[in-house]
Amino acid sequence: MSCDEIQNSLSLYVDDGLTPPTRAACYQHLEVCPVCRAHVEELRSLRHGLAMLMRPAPPAGLVRSINKALVAEASAQRARRNITLGDVLARWLQPRPMRYAFSSLASLILFSAVFMALRPHMLALHEAAAALDAASPPSAVLLVGYDINEPITPRNYAALRAPYNTESPSLNPGGALASLTWEPARSHNNGRPGDDDMVVVADVFSNGSASLADVMQAPRDRRMLADFEKALRQNAAFVPAALDRRPETMRVVFSVQRVDVHAQNY
Repeated sequence: MSCDEIQNSLSLYVDDGLTPPTRAACYQHLEVCPVCRAHVEELRSLRHGLAMLMRPAPPAGLVRSINKALVAEASAQRARRNITLGDVLARWLQPRPMRYAFSSLASLILFSAVFMALRPHMLALHEAAAALDAASPPSAVLLVGYDINEPITPRNYAALRAPYNTESPSLNPGGALASLTWEPARSHNNGRPGDDDMVVVADVFSNGSASLADVMQAPRDRRMLADFEKALRQNAAFVPAALDRRPETMRVVFSVQRVDVHAQNY
């Protein structure tokens, strides 16, 4: 489950209102996501604070005031039932030039104020769109028919991941993270399989750069972690947020595993 899907269930998770399968799925997600765990702690603190509040006592004359209001409303309804259709038509046909003129003038003033406030933003958006169209080569605008022998661009890669890039950012094909490799001499060790696996959390910013936020499982060779952190900060490891149509800043969990390739011509 993604963070967006789990957020709607965290309140019921704290109140023990989920079915066992859904609760188990939430628990598995919370084990690897520190952001959702922090949100659960906030909900539990809020629930505890609400439980400590004292229940206010109703005023002594509340029942009497409600009864009086009900009696007044019943009398008004009986009076309205005595109004004929002719009375309603005569009331609606009465001229109201001053009221209509004031409403029209207020609408014009409000529309003018909103238009003048939004006009600089609309012009800026139009100029930004024109600059983006001018800077983008024709081959990057359409995915259909691009040459597979040419290096893929960040725009094309983000478009290929359109169903998923709102939940996870797209890698920059020319960034340091996409080309990150470890030589056998550096990553090889005599430990158990999986000693060089690592799970880290990174913050991805709107310009494509990223920063290491937390290490959930550190590798045995700490140089791998240093290389990974360096690759996050170099050459915009991810595509800009505008290409992915994702939030300005988002948190991502990486599970990195070492794979030994024995083929000599690879």
